[in-house]
Amino acid sequence: MPPGKVLQPVLKMKVDELFLCWLSESSTQAMLQDCLQRIKMPGGPEGVGGDAGQPGPPFAAPALACRPRGLDSPGAPGPAPASTALPLGAASSARRGLPVRGPRRSAGTRVVQTRKEQPLPPAASLSIPTFYFPRGRPQDAANVDAIIARIERTFAQFPHERATMGDMGRVAKACGCPLYWKGPLFCGAGGERTGSVSVHKFVAMWRKMLQSCHDDAAKFVHLLVSPGGNSLAQEDFIPFLQDVVNTHPGLAFLKEASEFHSRYITTVTQRIFYTVNRSWSGRITCAELRRSTFLQNVALLEDEVDINQLTEFFSYEHFYVIYCKFWELDTDHDLLIDAQDLARHNDHAISTKMIERIFSGAVTRGKKVQKEGKISYADFVWFLISEEDKKTPTSIEYWFRCMDLDGDGVLSMFELEYFYEEQCRRLDSMAIEALPFEDCLCQMLDLVKPQSEGRITLRDLKRCRLAGVFFDTFFNIGKYLDHEQREQTALFRESESEGPELSDWERYAAEEYDILVAEEAMGEPWEDGYEAELSPVDQKLSALRSPLAQRPFFEVPTGLGAVELYEYERGGGDDLPPS
Repeated sequence: MPPGKVLQPVLKMKVDELFLCWLSESSTQAMLQDCLQRIKMPGGPEGVGGDAGQPGPPFAAPALACRPRGLDSPGAPGPAPASTALPLGAASSARRGLPVRGPRRSAGTRVVQTRKEQPLPPAASLSIPTFYFPRGRPQDAANVDAIIARIERTFAQFPHERATMGDMGRVAKACGCPLYWKGPLFCGAGGERTGSVSVHKFVAMWRKMLQSCHDDAAKFVHLLVSPGGNSLAQEDFIPFLQDVVNTHPGLAFLKEASEFHSRYITTVTQRIFYTVNRSWSGRITCAELRRSTFLQNVALLEDEVDINQLTEFFSYEHFYVIYCKFWELDTDHDLLIDAQDLARHNDHAISTKMIERIFSGAVTRGKKVQKEGKISYADFVWFLISEEDKKTPTSIEYWFRCMDLDGDGVLSMFELEYFYEEQCRRLDSMAIEALPFEDCLCQMLDLVKPQSEGRITLRDLKRCRLAGVFFDTFFNIGKYLDHEQREQTALFRESESEGPELSDWERYAAEEYDILVAEEAMGEPWEDGYEAELSPVDQKLSALRSPLAQRPFFEVPTGLGAVELYEYERGGGDDLPPS
């Protein structure tokens, strides 16, 4: 039987065949016509035909006729001719020994009056309440009306019921939003075009948003996203972060150094995508934003005066460290670094093969890398955070992509040996005996404990608490020697520490910031009357004020994924000579 064909009950088909055979007999047709005539006569069928005292069961005799002709013996007579009376069914029936059944209706009537199936009660699954709300659980209409009334009362306090950017803080609180949603609210209502927002336009925007957005993540995406989009690109964060730079008290000193605004915005944007955009798509979805802690950090901006306490995204000290490290490598100050520049990071700690992989497009995709072999400051932010903290999911993915030469999602023994060969050569040049690859491989397999023998997957490294030791063994000579000098038990003890401990990145940023501050303090004026050298900050500011540095630095940074990472608008053209 061909697949998908439904089995039919054979017995029913045989009964239908016998019924049609009986119904097609000429004697059956004549008998049925006679019965219909008698039924139509006055008095009904009770007083007609045969022995009135003992009426036989109707249609008992035709049971013989319903037998197929092929089943009768060759000498058996055919069906008797129809009579004027209903047959009693006892004369020539082949089933003479069987008891006669009581009256029953004809088969034809039974077919016509088929029992109608009663509709089944609704299944229990249809009554399960809705539990999936991709854009948040809808609010009650009463709550929405109360918020609208509060918004209208707030606008009534403004001249002509129009709110400027300075008034949007009160409007944001009336909406029940954190204070620093004021920038997205202002832009979402079209205030950036007219300079102010009317109460009617804002209420219409708010009502429309509440029809489809029911939680903070959905609202925030709706306010920042470009028209026609459903996820956030990196340039969508610029108005929001610019408002933070302009109004947060912890960044008030930046008002005198507007050249640093775009650098700070670039850094924060990259850190947002580094932490939130877990899909590496270059666009943050509502679900990713909901799973992250970004909105909680935005809410903390209102209460935390010292922005350096918000170390996950907004810390100025972290920005200062990242930018100074980039400035040291970017010797020609064209805001781009090549492979030779990046190789000088941390005294040439990163192997040449790994530097080549970084510039191959494994983690940096864009025209600048493919054509000119350079990466921008935005990509350097990803590199530095991944290099200094190899415990986070994003950093593990970053280095796994670099080591996965063939892109099959598995680190083979060939790929591990490919990177370890350079480590051995560098150790030999330092007069240090290198561990043979076979012995090193056994140690790493014992460290990672992969599920499949001889194959290390991304899941294996994320499950391992010492992924940083694994990566440093194959491409960071400085940290590899540091790990070799410490006992493995001490490494496990550090990885198992719980509580509000500083992450590797936070520890590194704090140490480097102290060093940079100390270097800046050494540049203070001398008491002998000679003018001291400019501090690193003053040097950077003076350089940034040069014609070359006046071009827009913020390159609309893009995520590591399908979007272009290195396209940005460079004022004055691309053919400017390096300073």
